[in-house]
Amino acid sequence: MNSLHRPLVIFSLFVCGLSLAARASAETVSPTTHVATKLVSGVYKLEDLKVKPTDVGERRNVFDQPTVTLEKFSCHVTTLNSGKTPHPPHRHAQEEFIILKEGALEVFLNGKTQKVGPGSLLFFGSNDLHSVLNVGDAPATYLVFNLVTAATHTVTKSAAEVVTPDMLGSAVFDWNELKPVPMEVGFRRALVEKPTLTCTTFEGHITTLNPGLTSHTAHRHPDEEIVVMKEGVLDVTINGKTERVGPGAVCFFSSNDYHGVKTVGTTPATYFAIRFATAATPTASAPHTM
Repeated sequence: MNSLHRPLVIFSLFVCGLSLAARASAETVSPTTHVATKLVSGVYKLEDLKVKPTDVGERRNVFDQPTVTLEKFSCHVTTLNSGKTPHPPHRHAQEEFIILKEGALEVFLNGKTQKVGPGSLLFFGSNDLHSVLNVGDAPATYLVFNLVTAATHTVTKSAAEVVTPDMLGSAVFDWNELKPVPMEVGFRRALVEKPTLTCTTFEGHITTLNPGLTSHTAHRHPDEEIVVMKEGVLDVTINGKTERVGPGAVCFFSSNDYHGVKTVGTTPATYFAIRFATAATPTASAPHTM
């Protein structure tokens, strides 16, 4: 290299290094300086979600934010091709539940397997080994929810090791084994109502609502809640605003927000209702309805 050019090259490298260092500094954001916006009550329709192809099928992201009750609440919809699994059996501290919309899955849970069909709900406790495999001839579509609470960071063992009979550990709720109990407005299938390792309460049920009826007057409660549509059409009212939703829709009701549902059309509507509370859940607001 010409001796006259060497200083210019060294100077250029020096300037480039400064530029890269400045860029890296600008792009690095301390976790303590960024506060994510809390998830507010809302409706997420399956047909409005952006489809992202994956190696095993498709994925639709729904939300991934903190809530009033949770440090982080995420949801996505996976469509899994026949014979595929999203990942090998794995474990994580956050609790997770899955609602199977369509197709057939083989559930791997702590070394055991079980086949389930549409309408089944899977709950994976903290640090329990789990995965799913599409064992059907057609794609399987399911909704995935992950919950992170303050207690999640204190969990060091698997749920299977420490949960007591009065707590919810990993479980499979097979649709075919859920007994429908008649009620005035339709049917109800009970799932569970227990504390978990990271939630003070986790309650779930499945309601089948007859045409033109409401499950109750618009109301509110401190526990946060999601409604996942299985079949039929509902008008969902949140804080006085109404939206119409069909199968696969996810509705989130934040703590103490007014909400209610009503069946639309001439056929029943069936939906999952899941409520959860943690040590961070607020107290109840003034009790009255809209």
